[in-house]
Amino acid sequence: MSFNTFGVVFRFTTFGESHGTALGCVVDGTPPGIALSKSDIQPWLEKRRPGQSRFTTQRQEPDAVKILSGVFDGKTTGTPIGLLIENVDQRSRDYGDIAEKFRPGHADYAYWKKYGIRDYRGGGRQSARETAMRVAAGAIARKILAHRLGTAAGVRGALIQVGDRKIDRTRWDWAEIDRNPLFCPDAATAKLWEDDLDAVRKTGSSCGAVVEVVADGIPAGLGAPVYGKLDADLAAALMSINAVKGVEIGDGFATAAMSGEDNADEMRAGSSGTPTFLSNHAGGILGGISTGQQIVARMAVKPTSSILTPRRTIDVHGRETEIVTKGRHDPCVGIRAVPIAEAMMAIVLADHVMRHEAQCGPLARP
Repeated sequence: MSFNTFGVVFRFTTFGESHGTALGCVVDGTPPGIALSKSDIQPWLEKRRPGQSRFTTQRQEPDAVKILSGVFDGKTTGTPIGLLIENVDQRSRDYGDIAEKFRPGHADYAYWKKYGIRDYRGGGRQSARETAMRVAAGAIARKILAHRLGTAAGVRGALIQVGDRKIDRTRWDWAEIDRNPLFCPDAATAKLWEDDLDAVRKTGSSCGAVVEVVADGIPAGLGAPVYGKLDADLAAALMSINAVKGVEIGDGFATAAMSGEDNADEMRAGSSGTPTFLSNHAGGILGGISTGQQIVARMAVKPTSSILTPRRTIDVHGRETEIVTKGRHDPCVGIRAVPIAEAMMAIVLADHVMRHEAQCGPLARP
């Protein structure tokens, strides 16, 4: 299997399967001299870790990260950083009944047609379990952003829609995200979602979601205007996350209904030669290059394909049959997709910071 590496200058390669011995990644391109320890990585993995509430899979994985290389005396050496997370709570027997059946809406059939073999235990390499290593790599990317751009540079994500119920954006409170298990910035909607998800979980079904992720403190100038567009790389990063079926930057698809006057992000003279933007319909990126505004992206996450409701399918012999997926699954994978989206945005930004420095020199901090 090829294409297990993401990034250009700051890049990482992941390995491992859902029910294998361990997951791991090798992170290349980290500058030397940056303070790094397990305590810089583990808190972000805790946000993604399964089994923390009744709204996520009950698989109990500590996701304790080990740093194998690339750090000496508490600082990065500039050499590859090896990271490892052991799998400790596999229940492969849950998948015995579907070893020869393809789950509708899942990647089983596509994998089998491409490779002629598939690991049916939790999806193997196609499982979202792989994303634990993205979050670990994203923690290192966050350290690079803080080192290069200052502590004001940061990435935050939130769940803004579950099923057909959206948050009330007038009640947006970033602090609320840490007070509920759904990464929801609207306390009132979070309570409604809990009832919605309880109903979905009890029926053995699933629902989709929308995640919004934003970056603050990012200077103007990141990205290249043709084949290295910042928004194109960001879209690719988010689309690479399991179950994501759509990505938009800024106002995204809503801009199709706008006029040129409505969509224009007008500017006025600001302090120190930096303009003041009167709106941010572009999501902080124009012509593939950051404008210095908040970078905003959203991604749509489809409903979990592993459900208890019998679905019609075929098996590896082409015979028609039905399938019920047992085991431990998220009723809404969009919940734990929030820290994954944060990690992928941080990785893209760190990569673009280093790509910019290679050509144009240090960025001016915002």
